[in-house]
Amino acid sequence: MNEPFQHRTLTFLATCPKGLEELLADELRALGAEPHKTTVAGVHFQADLAAAYRACLWSRLANRIVLSLLREEGIERPEALLLAVSGVDWTRHLRPGATLAVDFHGRSEQIRHTRFGAQTVKDGVIDALQAAGQARPSVDLERPDLRLYAHLHRGRLTLGVDLSGESLHRRGYRRDVGHAPLKENLAAALLIRAGWPQRLRDGEALVDPLCGAGTLLIEAALMAADMAPNLNRGRFGFHGWAQHDEALWAELKREAEARASIGRKRCRNRLYGFDESPPALAAAKSNAMRAGIPALIEFSGASLNQLQRPAELDDKTRGLIVTNPPYGERLGELPELVTLYGALGEGVRHAFPGWRLAVFTANPDLGHRIGLRADKQYSLRNGPLEAKLLLMDVPATGEVRATGERETPAASRSEGAQMFANRLEKNRKRLKKWLKQSGETCYRLYDADMPEYALAVDVYDGRVHVQEYAPPRSINPAQAQKRLYDALQVIPEVLGVDAGQVVIKRREKQSGKAQYVKQAATGERFQVREGRARLWVNLRDYLDTGLFLDHRPVRRMLAEMAPGKRFLNLFCYTAAATVQAALGTEEAGGTSDSVSVDLSNTYLEWARDNFALNGLDPARHRVVRDDCLRWLETASAQFDLIFLDPPTFSNSKRMEGTLDVQRDHVRLVELAMARLAPGGILVFSNNQRRFNIDAGLVERFAIEDISARTFDPDFQRRPDIHHVFLIRHREAA
Repeated sequence: MNEPFQHRTLTFLATCPKGLEELLADELRALGAEPHKTTVAGVHFQADLAAAYRACLWSRLANRIVLSLLREEGIERPEALLLAVSGVDWTRHLRPGATLAVDFHGRSEQIRHTRFGAQTVKDGVIDALQAAGQARPSVDLERPDLRLYAHLHRGRLTLGVDLSGESLHRRGYRRDVGHAPLKENLAAALLIRAGWPQRLRDGEALVDPLCGAGTLLIEAALMAADMAPNLNRGRFGFHGWAQHDEALWAELKREAEARASIGRKRCRNRLYGFDESPPALAAAKSNAMRAGIPALIEFSGASLNQLQRPAELDDKTRGLIVTNPPYGERLGELPELVTLYGALGEGVRHAFPGWRLAVFTANPDLGHRIGLRADKQYSLRNGPLEAKLLLMDVPATGEVRATGERETPAASRSEGAQMFANRLEKNRKRLKKWLKQSGETCYRLYDADMPEYALAVDVYDGRVHVQEYAPPRSINPAQAQKRLYDALQVIPEVLGVDAGQVVIKRREKQSGKAQYVKQAATGERFQVREGRARLWVNLRDYLDTGLFLDHRPVRRMLAEMAPGKRFLNLFCYTAAATVQAALGTEEAGGTSDSVSVDLSNTYLEWARDNFALNGLDPARHRVVRDDCLRWLETASAQFDLIFLDPPTFSNSKRMEGTLDVQRDHVRLVELAMARLAPGGILVFSNNQRRFNIDAGLVERFAIEDISARTFDPDFQRRPDIHHVFLIRHREAA
């Protein structure tokens, strides 16, 4: 007769997130277990049933506690898996009429899908039960009485009963996760790595200046109050296990409840959470209430720029600042995050000298913007992301001014960042008079003036569009990244704009369909004014913004040439040139009518919106969706003024073949000239830096290169950024 499980030393597997194995082994040891082997994302240990129950209740790091029933080698084929599983006496684990679920992980050459593996394990259980005369169990994937854990790796099968049920990281308090949720057991691991258990015993305080849903603070409070993290859980996996000892469990739970009651009353640690998001704070407060420790944490609304030492903490109080700021997984998020990490460093230096700072980030380069040296680093994972916990001391002296004022932004700049700031200031000063006279609000402020800072910085009526030119392979990527962050730190400071109004994109040679990929889907557009026109601009969603700033003088010229003319705009993009031509000048008016041709529905809708914004009659100003070459080949109408501005290269899936402006411009110009009325003008423009117009075209038509006259002061540094030609029929020259 088998010995009861309650009196035996059993073998278990505790699973956990990767990187926490050693911490989990230490925790299990403290709970009365004997770890004997760590594996990737797990710890094998021996313990009695009481210690296993205690681990389910008290482990802050584990995902699951699995009672090991079988560890067998050489399991490659489904038949071997079925035979191994059916050899277990399942009548000792599954009560008659109980429901079953199988969680299968891993694979082999013959078992390639987890669903097939789970089905095979279930079949083995059913075969064993039916052979013992027990009825076939039902499957319940959501809430089974017994959940089995099976793991197959390199032919080794680990099989057992999942005593935890739902993953132990789900404590039950976090229904409102706020933004960027951090799993509870990972939060606990960060606190342990940051030394919180010792610090709480020393009576220190804890602050999270970017608390979000409050997970770090709640886990810290549970530790400070000596509360079992899963005390409030109503059901564990062992509750449906045939060998469950309810009396033993009830005793362990009463003990935990008593400790929690005493711990909450005795807790003298002060915990503070700050966040500027009201919804996040509301979620954090609700989560703390459900966790049973609302009185232990004080939540307040504040940004990093408003960060102050709580009034109850005197200058001698020391503590831990721990936070999980956003990481900037997308390039467009960086402007705000560079500012945020810098503000974090400045805030803690100002408010918490002498404290310890722990920052968990998947972007260590952003961590450098804090301005403090990390003396310890721990590599961990946050879901699929490789991340690091950076531990650093906040200096007790030397960083806080005698007046109590914060450091000025310029004081924290690197030498390179200061040089970049100086260049921005110089360019602003150079353009100031022209901007005042012209009234332009959209202009280029900087265009790779300094080779180390290979960026284009454009201002759109108080918002900033930054394009990073992809660095050559000879440039160290880490150095290029640092310079980009330097620039993103400086731009808001010099221009006096909020970092949220700065948009960053990478400009590099596009291949395949990449040039048409949407960058974002914010729908965030706004109006800008250029001359007499109002135009829609979108800085975030596309590689380009809807308005090519270097062509501003060309559009101005078209407006002056347009009065009374029939106007054709080929490759019209968002039809900003058509709007200017249609509005014309105050003295002479604009075009009599126009046709704007492009292949993109998106851009043509944008063009219609621009027309509506300026009150243009759609009956007189038509948009046509077509390939421009095909349209020119079939068109019969003539025009007095044609604007031909093809892309340098295009391979749109809606085009027949590809377009290369150097290769194909002869055909384009010939077709456009066939549609040009006698005495008319074709304005041919392109952005191919090394473009050379075909000598045959020069012989056939009267061609004037006016490129040098088409640059306003903001683009005079880059005279090769575009080429513009006026082309007429020779008989009209």
